[in-house]
Amino acid sequence: MRTITFACAVAGLVAATPLLAADPEGPAYNNGHVVTVTQIQTKDGRTDDYLRWLAGPWKQQEEALKKAGVLVSYQVLLATDARAGEPDVFLVQEYPNMAVFDRSTDSQYALQKSIAGSLVESNKQQVARGEIRTVMGYLMMREAILK
Repeated sequence: MRTITFACAVAGLVAATPLLAADPEGPAYNNGHVVTVTQIQTKDGRTDDYLRWLAGPWKQQEEALKKAGVLVSYQVLLATDARAGEPDVFLVQEYPNMAVFDRSTDSQYALQKSIAGSLVESNKQQVARGEIRTVMGYLMMREAILK
């Protein structure tokens, strides 16, 4: 008898679940992936140099981050006929959630060191990239998955 009562109770809860999920006062979305967009303006005559760097070390870094489960996907988008003062390259990275940004500094450093070498070397590479591009902006957005 208890088994039948329990089964009926479970069936009632399962049947009511769609009603609970459709709360008209609840949010109309769920949190999705996190997307960052870095806006780059290449220096005159240096776009090909920057794209070669992206196709080499940057792509290797992104693939390593995907393998480590930190990154879901990445893209390089080129603006068609960017106007003066506007970015012409957009680096788009998709992360599974915000939790990937809440790792210890030691953990982040160890992963980055395995990808790009020491912090000193990484900083030297950053300075060198400054000769061929300028970072114009950075956006972090979270996907809203509509219910």
